[in-house]
Amino acid sequence: MASSMLTKHSSIFFLILFFTIISLSSLAIADHQSDSEVFSKYISPSFLGLKKEKLSHLHFYFHDIISGKNATTVRVAEAPSTNRSSTFFGATVMMDDPLTIKPDVNSKIVGRAQGIYAFASQSDFSLLMVLNFAFTEGKYNGSTLSVLGRNKVLSAVREMPVVGGSGVFRFARGYAQARTYTNTPIHTTVEYNVYVFHY
Repeated sequence: MASSMLTKHSSIFFLILFFTIISLSSLAIADHQSDSEVFSKYISPSFLGLKKEKLSHLHFYFHDIISGKNATTVRVAEAPSTNRSSTFFGATVMMDDPLTIKPDVNSKIVGRAQGIYAFASQSDFSLLMVLNFAFTEGKYNGSTLSVLGRNKVLSAVREMPVVGGSGVFRFARGYAQARTYTNTPIHTTVEYNVYVFHY
């Protein structure tokens, strides 16, 4: 009789132990899942106040002034062979160029082009452009568009991707077309047409 009670109590003990282990495992899995949900979860675009996506066209002029008291660019790096290269390969330039509404550099400023361009080809004048268009005008004031791409400067029209933006241009994607308007040894004016999808 004592033996059968001991077996019965042992069975109950093992059942309780089994269910306790299962319960703790379930809690650990649930806790792990809640940690991952905190890190990453799907949300509706409406949660961020996003409405219908729209396409905007921006038109402005970019002024790259490479010397003089009003210079807007400065060379920040170069390779030992850059000055022997016919394409200035390796030269890297930091810019803070005004963006204006008309080709005249003294016309209304609508923003700045801030970033870098680097001479990235040994065979032609092609630049790696890494820049932000930082706008200061109207509803775009404080918003930016980010451009990352190849600018083959001697082509009539160059196209570079818009890879993102901020402010009004959150979730932006599109492209920028650049066309040289005037070019002197000191000052280059480039016409930009930018097409972006954004919310």
